[in-house]
Amino acid sequence: MNLVKRLLGLVRKPAVKWLFLAVAVGLAVYAVWSTWDDLVDAAGRLSVATLAGSAVLTVAYVLCTLVAWRAVLADLGSPLPGRAAVAVFGVSQIGKYVPGGVWNVVAAAELGATHRIPRRRSLAAMAVAVLVSVVSGAVVGTVCLPFVSSGTLGGWTWAAVAAAVLLAVLLLPPVLTRVIGLAFRLARREPLEKPLSWRGLGATALWSVIGWLFAGAQVWVLATGLGLDATPRTFALAVGGYALAWVVGFLIILVPAGAGAREGVLLAVMGAAMPHAELLLVALLSRVLMTLVDLGLAGIGGALARGSRRAVPAAEPRSSQP
Repeated sequence: MNLVKRLLGLVRKPAVKWLFLAVAVGLAVYAVWSTWDDLVDAAGRLSVATLAGSAVLTVAYVLCTLVAWRAVLADLGSPLPGRAAVAVFGVSQIGKYVPGGVWNVVAAAELGATHRIPRRRSLAAMAVAVLVSVVSGAVVGTVCLPFVSSGTLGGWTWAAVAAAVLLAVLLLPPVLTRVIGLAFRLARREPLEKPLSWRGLGATALWSVIGWLFAGAQVWVLATGLGLDATPRTFALAVGGYALAWVVGFLIILVPAGAGAREGVLLAVMGAAMPHAELLLVALLSRVLMTLVDLGLAGIGGALARGSRRAVPAAEPRSSQP
């Protein structure tokens, strides 16, 4: 137990997180350098239409994550207008690129406070939205990946379906509310002010799944632009591969936004479907597009932040009459 505590304490140190980030960036640079000629050749085969379509799909994915988080927040009692939601969510997402894994949550709580959202509720909403993303991503990945096999799927299919069903049970409001309550107790935090509803959690899960389809479609469009066969099976591979890659990248908290880990999983999952250089370019372009859209949304959110704040009514003057 003492060894575990020491390891956790070491992992939480900022210097360790920056070290892992440096290692991830260094490995990425080496991967690009070692296949530079092939990458340049592959990049020359990408059309402007392919890049534009991928960019549109990336925007759709990020907006789905925004709508999913907004649905949780409304379900917990703090509905936000569209402009305010973009302002809070957009700016807060920059925090996920800082080592530590919590800065986007902290930023959302502070920005939400300017819109009269209790910080505890903001923290709970972001925690629920992230948990739904992780669980739904695992479910989507588990469901999609078995269907990329060229042979008979047999028992693996049934094992995957069973695992997906078990994971999906976590998305049921009574189950997820208890899981979150347990997590808050372990973290010595106050529980949710009210349980999650079927409607609110259902909307969050639905938008999360739609988001995974858009994210996978982004990877699929890039990959088909570099020679991957455009078939339903390869689409399932791209969707399932990206969803699992994001989940793994999220769970590795030592690097911001799953840098390196996400790309590594995507390369491993889709490695048999297309040449390494082309797939590496797909992974890198996917990361670049996601980052650019996050930065763009943050810029829009920052521009809207001042105008979207709810006006705080002035206190009424006290009357001298009894």
